[in-house]
Amino acid sequence: MSRSLVIAHDYLTQRGGAEKVVLAIARGFAGAPIQTTLYEPADTYPEFEQVEIRTTGLNRFGWLRRHHRYALPFLARSVSATTIDADVTLVSSSGWAHGFRTTGRKIVYCYSPARWLYQQDVYLGEHASWTTRAMLALLAPWLRHWDRRQAKTADAYIAVSRVVQQRIRDIYGIEAEIVHPPHSYSVTGERHMPRGASDELAASGFVLCVSRLLPYKNVGAIVDAFSDLPHQLVVVGAGPEEARLRGRAFKNVTFLKELSDAEMRWLYAHCDSVIAASYEDFGLSPIEAAAFGKPTVALRWGGFLDSIVEDVTGVYFDRPAPDAIAEAVLRCRGRSWSSDAIRAHAQTFSEEAFIAKLSSILAGVTMPGGRG
Repeated sequence: MSRSLVIAHDYLTQRGGAEKVVLAIARGFAGAPIQTTLYEPADTYPEFEQVEIRTTGLNRFGWLRRHHRYALPFLARSVSATTIDADVTLVSSSGWAHGFRTTGRKIVYCYSPARWLYQQDVYLGEHASWTTRAMLALLAPWLRHWDRRQAKTADAYIAVSRVVQQRIRDIYGIEAEIVHPPHSYSVTGERHMPRGASDELAASGFVLCVSRLLPYKNVGAIVDAFSDLPHQLVVVGAGPEEARLRGRAFKNVTFLKELSDAEMRWLYAHCDSVIAASYEDFGLSPIEAAAFGKPTVALRWGGFLDSIVEDVTGVYFDRPAPDAIAEAVLRCRGRSWSSDAIRAHAQTFSEEAFIAKLSSILAGVTMPGGRG
């Protein structure tokens, strides 16, 4: 684009699907800086070191960079006090970055309106501390007002899936176009066995779960399901639920975290299938698995309805409960799959197609007489 463009994101302090999408956007709009609130290079993807990262004043506090959830009382004021000077700001947001002030057009790529404001029971789960619940109860009325006001400052909203499109309509009264996130793994890249894995694990035909360890991801239900299954489960991810999940897991469950792309490619290449039980707005792991020709076992909910073709690229279960999950795993393993059909599905979620759709929307909003 000939116009100046800045990418905005909530915070770069973890490794997850949203951060992968931001990297895809940065590759697609090469040279565009990223404005964020907090940036902790050691805790997110190393590729961000190749991009100009701009932060707010909160970034001075190392403790907040390492524990971004404790920054919640300060994030709204921090982004509201920051102005992005660019013709176009492409915002990657799940709750904060849409509040940055801009001098030009603002287009929001929305993973979901803030879960911690509008889906608190699902987001917090049953193990959240009383201090967390009390803080949210105190701040939520003001934050909901702030959140809805900031949503109205956007020239256009883009949703990652149909369920998020409906959520944006219900909460903000905004009609959003859908652009599915891309998968970003090169199937032909290097593959390295992760520490903690083994050739014996690969030979066993393990099931792979890639997820942040948060309550609404329902990884605990998956771990419990494998207590009654003879198969191996590999869980890749980190988060506040980690210690609790490790404590309840049987010997057939292996936990890994902070893996490189090469290590993730090894896991996708050697697993039999991928499993996901989360209340997901989209969920990239089924698409990443599909790129390697592997099926997915997933909860029939939300974004998985956009990313999985039933009985072609995966199977569903209807409840995030151990018995339902175990039954679906056995069903998946008991049938044959066409790797070619699964890979063909993954190709429709390419990074090139994703950037082309975003570019078209940006052009429509920013041209004279455009959608803005």
